[in-house]
Amino acid sequence: MIRWGEKLEEKIRMLPDSPGCYMMKDAGGTIIYVGKAVNLKNRVRSYFRDTYHTPKVAAMISHIDDFEILLCETNLEALILECNLIKLHKPYYNILLKDDKHYPYLKINLKEPFPRLEICRRLEKDGARYFGPYIGANAVRQVIEAVRDVFPLRTCRQTLPPKSPKRPCVNYDIGKCLAPCAGKCTEEAYREMIGGVLHFLEGDYERVIERLTGEMNAAAAAMRYERAAQLRDKIKDVRGLMERQIAIRTDRSEQDLIAVAQDGLDAMIQILYVRGGRMIGGDHFLLAREGGEEPGEVIAGFMTQYYEEAAMIPRNVLCEVLPEGMTEQLETWLRGIKGSAVTLTTPKRGEKHELVLLASKNAADALKKRNARRTVQEERTVGAAANLGRILGMEEYPRRIEGYDISNTQGAQSVASMVVFIDGMPAKKEYRHFRIKTVEGANDFESLKEVLGRRYAHATREKEEGTENAKFSDLPDLILIDGGPQQLRFARQAILDLGLTPPAMFGLAEKLEEIWLPDAETPIVLDYHTPELQLVQRVRDEAHRFGIIHHRTLRGKASLHSRLEDIPGIGPARRKALLKAFGSLKGIQEADEDAIAAVKGMNAAAAKAVRKALAPDRES
Repeated sequence: MIRWGEKLEEKIRMLPDSPGCYMMKDAGGTIIYVGKAVNLKNRVRSYFRDTYHTPKVAAMISHIDDFEILLCETNLEALILECNLIKLHKPYYNILLKDDKHYPYLKINLKEPFPRLEICRRLEKDGARYFGPYIGANAVRQVIEAVRDVFPLRTCRQTLPPKSPKRPCVNYDIGKCLAPCAGKCTEEAYREMIGGVLHFLEGDYERVIERLTGEMNAAAAAMRYERAAQLRDKIKDVRGLMERQIAIRTDRSEQDLIAVAQDGLDAMIQILYVRGGRMIGGDHFLLAREGGEEPGEVIAGFMTQYYEEAAMIPRNVLCEVLPEGMTEQLETWLRGIKGSAVTLTTPKRGEKHELVLLASKNAADALKKRNARRTVQEERTVGAAANLGRILGMEEYPRRIEGYDISNTQGAQSVASMVVFIDGMPAKKEYRHFRIKTVEGANDFESLKEVLGRRYAHATREKEEGTENAKFSDLPDLILIDGGPQQLRFARQAILDLGLTPPAMFGLAEKLEEIWLPDAETPIVLDYHTPELQLVQRVRDEAHRFGIIHHRTLRGKASLHSRLEDIPGIGPARRKALLKAFGSLKGIQEADEDAIAAVKGMNAAAAKAVRKALAPDRES
């Protein structure tokens, strides 16, 4: 039994019998949950009783330190207020849609005299007609291509009608535009064509096929066989587009079908879009920590967030289940957002019930696939790291793995890279570069010794000084060295020289992918297809890639330095001014002496020196 304290228990006793919203807060005053209630007294008190709660609610209750309430006149007001509070505070324990994908829609702004067919990612309440969403850019391109092959819509962004007629573009010549910019088409004729476009996008393909068939027959009769063949192929494409969409045996109104699948931990919402009597696509949304909640509550929570942002609400919304007594509230709320009639139902039998079951089947499939992907991901990351630790004889799980690699060109511009994998995944903010300072020439052994020594010396200094925002204080559980026993021995010795105990370490000999442990006489050879070896290879390859990129950057800077700053009288300031003026070394080479002398900070003598130094390259 949790003792809530005198202050909180007094607030619980004084809860009113009124509709409203409540906000649960943690010890820091952060709002962790927002809810609504027909009766605040009954609903809020239920959280503080010693009764069974779902795992999510139990976890939330354990963090409650205080709560606040806001009274409302009606249940609908409470629903709207809850939506606004969740949107504002984004509480941890509420259903939060984190999906940032914006699927493409097609838009026709009927307020324009000559509307265009546009692609957009966000819906606005601007009076335009929107069609979609389409799952993927390929689907949008298919639809646009089909529309433009049948209806010669304009694609230009000119403001029409123009003040004076213009010359039509090539689209007019090839029959892809009616050229309203050139006065070749009246607004009435264009509007008639737009009517056909709207029918097509609403799913009325038969009119389009009839028109294409008529044109094909006319072309064949006129012996324009090439054009007839093109039209035949286009009819086939349109029919293919029709077949890829699932036919729905119902009225032609717009519908959204919503269902949920749960696995005890998480929930998966599936929404299917029916437009013009055809299912044009769907999407699913993972709701973390909602696997143990009431399905109706999960769907209702999803709807209040999804349709608040969607801006496009269909005429009919069919749900698998909703909380008792809440259908009317949600329906009124949806009507208020849409600005016109919306019907919200939870069908229990008949054709509409079958459609909802289809959404439920898709939700279960999406959740199953997501869990399978997560299992595979865990096998390749956390599981692979754990197995690697066991193979190497480690007693504890290697949470942080660091990989090191040396890059140089014949001993010049020698650099080292340090990459970090945490729980088997790259942690790119932890990556570091090192310039080799004490080693001359291409000596990977001594270079590794220097780098590991500096890395651990940094960590020791940060720990002693209590440095804020420390970059090296988090020490590795396991270190990978790109190389064999010799490289591994030098790297390990660097840590021993500091009086520290080295962590688990191993070298990866690239030729045969052999794993070498310190002082081992024979290597460990893993099966090439195991997640453990693949993880080791990813760490090694990432260290190599990261080092090569840094080395190329330094090499490029050194090249510029040697070509410009080595010229007598040309220092960093003049080099910067020349590159800014001419854009590149080639630009400087092609400039004449007067132009070089005119650059800020330059003079005739310096310009002459630049021309002389770069002349051989220029002449060659």
